[in-house]
Amino acid sequence: MTAATDSVGPSLDALADAFATAHPAFATAPESLRFVRAPGRVNLIGEHTDYNDGLVLPAAVSLAIDLAFIPTDDRRVELSLLATGERGSFDLDAIGPRRGTWLDYVAGTAWALLEAGVPLRGFRGVLSSTIPAGAGLSSSAAIELASAWALSGGETPALQPMRLAQAAQRAENAYVGVLCGLMDQFAVTMGRAGHALRLDCRSLDWYPVALPAEVEIVVCHSSSPRRLEASAYNARRAECAAAVAAVAAREPAVTSLRDVDLTTLERSRERMGEIPYARAVHVISENARVIETEAALQAGDLEALRRLFAASHASLRDSFEVSSPELDALVGIASRTPGVVAARLTGAGFGGCTVNLVERGRSGALRDAVERDYPGLTGLIPRVFVVEAAAGTGLVRRPGAGA
Repeated sequence: MTAATDSVGPSLDALADAFATAHPAFATAPESLRFVRAPGRVNLIGEHTDYNDGLVLPAAVSLAIDLAFIPTDDRRVELSLLATGERGSFDLDAIGPRRGTWLDYVAGTAWALLEAGVPLRGFRGVLSSTIPAGAGLSSSAAIELASAWALSGGETPALQPMRLAQAAQRAENAYVGVLCGLMDQFAVTMGRAGHALRLDCRSLDWYPVALPAEVEIVVCHSSSPRRLEASAYNARRAECAAAVAAVAAREPAVTSLRDVDLTTLERSRERMGEIPYARAVHVISENARVIETEAALQAGDLEALRRLFAASHASLRDSFEVSSPELDALVGIASRTPGVVAARLTGAGFGGCTVNLVERGRSGALRDAVERDYPGLTGLIPRVFVVEAAAGTGLVRRPGAGA
């Protein structure tokens, strides 16, 4: 049994050829063809804190959505998937309700942008992806942001970047039905090469944090997909809200878990029950770990990173209960592998991926260990991706193309 490794997507020339096949009526003007790339996202630390007004430390990564498209003036959006040939379409003047398919992320983005008063254009497009679906690497946010650029005719969308991220979040919350926080859309919009992004989800203040040159990011996909619409994600959010309500009953100034420390939480423990209490313990301690991780990255303190990632994973497993046997197996393998600095689950959990910081040049040892040990522990074939922190969503040009 062999693990799948780094994924390289089709060239832009290949995507252009696929567009010509899928949309022959529009292929007569190849100079009008445009390309937008939206990165995936890996969260280094700060899990389930974003919708609690907390702190997060994500990075956009080199796994990405590529969308080849031609803007039109007919108010029609027609899009096909390169991998399967599946097609979807809708009219900008009659978007309709969600369909329960990948097209909802495109239609929802159009709906949210129209709600925000953004002028939109139809387009014909072909979409390819190197982001594994259901892996917790924000393929949905990448589709939303790539779509936002295409719907804007290939020009910079007529919203400030943070407002654009918020519109994409609204698409996922109100149209798709996943009550995600802002982190995914923020990272996919704002990504910066070589950096993580430290975001305060209450104030929306943010700044880049340089990643140490001596480590690289390795993502291990458990091949146990997660599906947030059908998961306990929304239940976790409700449990956090229950903890806030219990504390606020005696501390009226409290409006979110960002306002609560462990001492304050303890005073209201009996009011909320053990499950909301455990969820709150995770969120409060995770916010502190974001601050400590930022300091460790800046200092190049690899031992502190190891400790902080391990504590985050344990908290997500035991207090927030969003890990899985597969994710625990991957973290266990990584923790025994020479050269691995730190390992934890990333994303919402319930399956998906782990994020690993590895001494540069030693990712092969982790790949070999995962390839060797993981299938026997789980019966699943893992996928291993060595990724770079990448720039956010924007237009890209084919090599050799004119100005």
